Amino acid sequence: MKSNHALTITLPPDLAEMVDLKVRSGEYASEEEVITESLRSLAAESAGLEDWINEQVLPTVDRLAANPSSAVPDGEAWGQIKAHMDQRRSSSHSTK
Repeated sequence: MKSNHALTITLPPDLAEMVDLKVRSGEYASEEEVITESLRSLAAESAGLEDWINEQVLPTVDRLAANPSSAVPDGEAWGQIKAHMDQRRSSSHSTK
C-alpha cells in the first residue's frame, strides 16, 4: 500500500474559496479530496492532449510535409472550422 505524502500549499483566495465551496456543498468530503481529484483530472486531460497530438496532429503534419500541395488555403480552413463549430453548437442546443 502506498503511503501519502503530506504537502502544505498556499492557494490564491479565489481557488481557496472554490475548494471550500466544494467541501461545504458536500460534493467532496475534504479539501484533500478536492485537490486530489483536481490533480487526477489534470493528469487525464494532459494525457488526452498528448494522445491527440501524437495520434492526430503529428501524423497530419507529416502528411502535409510529404505533400505540401494538399494544404487547404487559410480562408477555406477557417470557413470549415467555423462551419464545424456552428454545427456542434446547434446540435448541442437541440439536445438540451
